[in-house]
Amino acid sequence: MQQIVSDHIFLGLTASLLAGVATGIGAIPVLLGGSFSRRTLDAMLGVAAGVMLAASAFSLLVPSFEMIDEWSEVITVVGLGFVLGGLFVHLADKYIPHAHFEKGVEGPSSRLARVWLLVLAITIHNFPEGLAVGVAFGGLSIKTGVSVAVAIGLQNIPEGLAVAAPLVREGYSRKRASLLALFTGLVEPIGGLLGVSVVTFAATMLPYALAFAAGAMIFVVGDEMVPESHSGGNARLATWGLIIGFLLMMTLDNVFSFIFGG
Repeated sequence: MQQIVSDHIFLGLTASLLAGVATGIGAIPVLLGGSFSRRTLDAMLGVAAGVMLAASAFSLLVPSFEMIDEWSEVITVVGLGFVLGGLFVHLADKYIPHAHFEKGVEGPSSRLARVWLLVLAITIHNFPEGLAVGVAFGGLSIKTGVSVAVAIGLQNIPEGLAVAAPLVREGYSRKRASLLALFTGLVEPIGGLLGVSVVTFAATMLPYALAFAAGAMIFVVGDEMVPESHSGGNARLATWGLIIGFLLMMTLDNVFSFIFGG
């Protein structure tokens, strides 16, 4: 049993690291000299939002529901965890200084350079993504863990592009912009290690933790990704991107169920 626990902690940490590195993969076209229109970035953010919504629903909330024996516990367990996940991101967004490309500086005043405030904004919602991967593997379900890790990795690719391309437009070198995009994803293994460790050693927390991760991710989608993708005049395109991303992840989730069982 101890070996199984160690294996799942290792898998959770490794998978969250790989998912985080995907932000750097997304920045590769920028590093190589590519340029992308706002229309393209908005469409890709829409796809990323759809992937996250599907992963939250099918890979986090549904397994959480299935662990509850009594329907009366749905609100007290799943509902509470879900709301706390959203509240966690809300408080981080409120009390950690950060900046967005479109909305500008938010949170407390800070003397940090704008570039680091931009990095902090991405880091705020990359942490719960890593947490989601870790929690999924901590449930000792390879299928759920792989599904969530792939979802986070897929959405991190356009996110990395969406970080690097605007930084280049603001005057940063392509190399520095790409490295900063990669850096924003490297907080995910921290969340992954925390998530997989907590639910591995406190199994009763798993339904709460799955719902918590789902709430945090859906808060990010509604508060950051959808408004960002709609702010450039490409709302309809971004919405179709969301539909495509949701369909893609829904399909992949069923493929993983066939491969791994469950």
